[in-house]
Amino acid sequence: MSAPVEFKAKLACLYAGAVWGLFWIPLRTLEDAGLHGLWITVVYFLVPTICLLPVTLWRWQHVRKGGIQLQITAMLSGGALLLYSTSIVYTEVVRAILLFYLTPVWATILARVVLGDVITPTRIVAMALAVAGMLTIFGLGVRFPVPQNIGDWLGVGAGVLWAVAAVRIRMNSDHSAIELTVGFFQWSLVFSVGAAVLLASHHAPSVAQTLPAMPTLLIFMVLLILPGTYASLWGPKFLSPGLVGLLFMTEIVVGAVSVALLAGEPFGARELIGVILITGASMLEPLLSLRRAQARRS
Repeated sequence: MSAPVEFKAKLACLYAGAVWGLFWIPLRTLEDAGLHGLWITVVYFLVPTICLLPVTLWRWQHVRKGGIQLQITAMLSGGALLLYSTSIVYTEVVRAILLFYLTPVWATILARVVLGDVITPTRIVAMALAVAGMLTIFGLGVRFPVPQNIGDWLGVGAGVLWAVAAVRIRMNSDHSAIELTVGFFQWSLVFSVGAAVLLASHHAPSVAQTLPAMPTLLIFMVLLILPGTYASLWGPKFLSPGLVGLLFMTEIVVGAVSVALLAGEPFGARELIGVILITGASMLEPLLSLRRAQARRS
């Protein structure tokens, strides 16, 4: 793989993480409209699925060519996001995010076992910085949040599923990110409908409830979520799954800053230190590889 492609893949993952850091804005809009937490995800995934329907029909031959392996990867990635979204409903947002972002640990271990990736000292340092940053930004001190309820375990499960999906994306790099994006939203919708019907069937929203949130949702989908999802499924094709997990942690940085700016939540010295640590963890390997590439050219 050429260095320029690898560098672009790293930028794609950084961008994807940043986009998911704004994930809460359309969700909050749907919540303000009075939708139940589980039905929020149904509406959220229904919109891009409808938007991508022409792409599904246009790329149908490619979807068929991808076969069951493509669908398994799409199911894993879509299931991971559903578990993550649902975990926020059943536990504290802070715990859900932190437990999900153990992903670099699971992905690094899986990549070592399945792909034979080397666990470098740089990766270990980056993961240590990431964990320290999360513990700092969420004000947990030295206490690590051991899973205690169903929401916590859903957060852990989401991280594990995404790690498996990242390994599969790397193993099957011939699968197009277009088909993966389509499948990602389709399976997310299927799973979210199943969860909503099973656990909250009496809370189905009316059309009148959802309409006021549609402009915000459509703007975010077209300008951010769809491109961000494509980037999150294209970049991992060219990178170590453990590194992908670290790069995606820009979600925490953007999420913390955007919530402070737009929702008025606190952002002081603790949050700033945590953001710096997480940014360092996300950027450590890309900057070192860029420095090595420049050294080779000089």
